[in-house]
Amino acid sequence: MVLSSKTLPFLPRITYQVDTNYQSPKHAQDRSIIVDFSSLFSIFPMQAKYGPNEHTRLLPNRLDSTPYLSPDDPAVSPYNLFTVRLVRIFTVFLTILTFLWWLLMIISLFVTPPGFHARGSPFFAFVYASVALCTLGVELLFFAVPSKSVRVLSIVSAVLLLVDTIVILAVEGVRHEEVWIGVASVVWATLISCWALAADRTVQWGKREEEERLTGRPETRRTLGEWAQVLISSTVLVAVALVVFMMTLNVSLRAFDTRLAPPGERYWVDENKYQIHLYCAGDGNVNGGKGGNNVTVLFEGGEDAVEWGLWQFAEDAVKNGSIGRYCFADRPGLGWSDAAPSPLSASMASDALSEALARAGEEGPWVLASAGIGSLYSRVFSSRHGTEVRGILMIDPLHEDLLPRVGAPGRGFRIWLQGAISPLGIRRLLGAMLRGRSSEDRVWGRAAYQSPRWIFAKLQESLVAASLTKRDVVSSRAIQYKDTPVVLISSGEQMRKDSEWEAAQRDLSHLTDNLKNWDVIKKAPHQVWETLEGREMIEKRLKKLVKL
Repeated sequence: MVLSSKTLPFLPRITYQVDTNYQSPKHAQDRSIIVDFSSLFSIFPMQAKYGPNEHTRLLPNRLDSTPYLSPDDPAVSPYNLFTVRLVRIFTVFLTILTFLWWLLMIISLFVTPPGFHARGSPFFAFVYASVALCTLGVELLFFAVPSKSVRVLSIVSAVLLLVDTIVILAVEGVRHEEVWIGVASVVWATLISCWALAADRTVQWGKREEEERLTGRPETRRTLGEWAQVLISSTVLVAVALVVFMMTLNVSLRAFDTRLAPPGERYWVDENKYQIHLYCAGDGNVNGGKGGNNVTVLFEGGEDAVEWGLWQFAEDAVKNGSIGRYCFADRPGLGWSDAAPSPLSASMASDALSEALARAGEEGPWVLASAGIGSLYSRVFSSRHGTEVRGILMIDPLHEDLLPRVGAPGRGFRIWLQGAISPLGIRRLLGAMLRGRSSEDRVWGRAAYQSPRWIFAKLQESLVAASLTKRDVVSSRAIQYKDTPVVLISSGEQMRKDSEWEAAQRDLSHLTDNLKNWDVIKKAPHQVWETLEGREMIEKRLKKLVKL
């Protein structure tokens, strides 16, 4: 009996050999029964007629499969297992979350979203997010090629990140700077490294499971392409582990530097978002009066913190009797002051200084002594405290027309790039180990410019220099009291090198209608107080101003 697919197209083809002694007179020659079913168990009866489709089984059933596949057959894949596919889907989900967090960290470098202000700098959180994103990227790109080296490197990174987490949480000073953003970033990076280890181990298990089922044995060989993938993934993760190792050393160095106490007090400003360090010394009366002993000299640093140069000068001036009392405050991000949210213009920094002085009970009257770019901040402060300001002394000040130099895009990009690698602390660590740099050097001294907080302050300064800050300074000049005494001390070397600088100094001599002196120290650099002639001239003019 023959039932063909022409008569029954929905039945599968099955052939049976029948051995029987029964002989039909009509079919004595037939000893076989051929049953040609096209699709007895198929939901789609036209499959046999038109060939395989999306519902055709790619792999033989576990129970019915008898021939083994070649190890190079694409069907031998860990993706056959639901567990492996689920792990990959979850890895993709983690990658999306990490990318969104990483993007948020980039945005916070330029404009601080509400609640995302880091008092140290966002650079540490940014690098931790980058580590997590890079780890997940490697895991996804080489997901189907697990390797022992990847698992070992994931363990190393996870352990180092765990150490970072412990240090940040245990040391109050570091925890104060990183706040929840830095803590969340390092914890997330730690968890991602652990997940990469678990995911790679799961894929390794799935790969061995499928190889034993489909080829009869686990495969120990690798193709040239697989070896290339292992090499690339291992190289990238070695770099990630080195980055994390450097960050661990830098975080430990930061924790060590927190033992250095500030000379003054730190005051919360801007609705308790960050703290400003303020230091005052001398026995002069700060409650007003006409005598020189009643005036406080308020120093404002230039490109560096006041502690790096001007502080020592102020101490000597008090000892010499030239001034009776002085104060200085570190601008946000410099010295012992926290970093402020972005953007930060000259008027915002001046408001923070005013709030810190008010909280400290310092009322003036003031003689403002400032240098370099710090003169812009002093001018804004003076315009807002006109009756309290008895005089202004500017040491080689920056003119507002030259602010585009500070805000040049190329300079801003270099600062950002320097900040992006600053959490590794390469120069800070080398300076501590090989050049004997102390905590003072790193906090406010010669190595302070290597700090992520200092770099972030300079990035903030650059971002708004030609826009918000310039607007603030131009406005302050319009409302500046015209009878305020002004003393200008300029660097002769700077004026010789830069004709625009010379013209700017000349224009600043007309800041008010009461210019007392304009001195040019011919052999002095931009930091005029570094020369003996410069220090003597600054002290002489300050002594005259406080007695007016």
